[in-house]
Amino acid sequence: MTAHQLSGIEYQRMISGELYLPSDPELTAARARARSLEFRFNHTPPEQAGERTAILRDLFGSTGDSLEIEPTLHVDYGLNIHIGNRFYANANCVMLDVAEIRIGDDTMLAPGVQLLTATHPVDPVARTSGRELGYPITIGRRVWLGGGVIVGPGVTIGNDVVVGSGAVVIKDLPDGVVAVGNPARVVRSI
Repeated sequence: MTAHQLSGIEYQRMISGELYLPSDPELTAARARARSLEFRFNHTPPEQAGERTAILRDLFGSTGDSLEIEPTLHVDYGLNIHIGNRFYANANCVMLDVAEIRIGDDTMLAPGVQLLTATHPVDPVARTSGRELGYPITIGRRVWLGGGVIVGPGVTIGNDVVVGSGAVVIKDLPDGVVAVGNPARVVRSI
């Protein structure tokens, strides 16, 4: 299954940043597929690195020439994740991809990084309707996200950026900066 094979109205709403029903049968099946691949990846022995890579290439929408991710990994769909060349993610990475996640070349994620495109309506009536929404995350080239960094929905991080451990990124970051804190703020240029 690829993103091109998903064509239902709820999928189209989901990737367009509109309210959608996650209980839609097509979306439920796509999440089940992702859980199965995720389970296989997370339980493949370290000496079978080639098998791990093959699983990731099947899970993600697209990948570059080399990628390495340490278990455990958690995704919503996988199909909406697009990773550049020479990517590395350490243990306990979460990528909730109800919207696209695009990651540039030579980017590294430390342990416990969370890329969260998913969100819920602020209005309590809308929130309890069962509908959700999401906004894409874009991460540039040569980016390093420190341990436990959280990137929120709709954020773009420029090229050559370092985000310090524990930061919560809720606003875009320009190229060539170091950002720290909650919420993340630029502390210097590189």
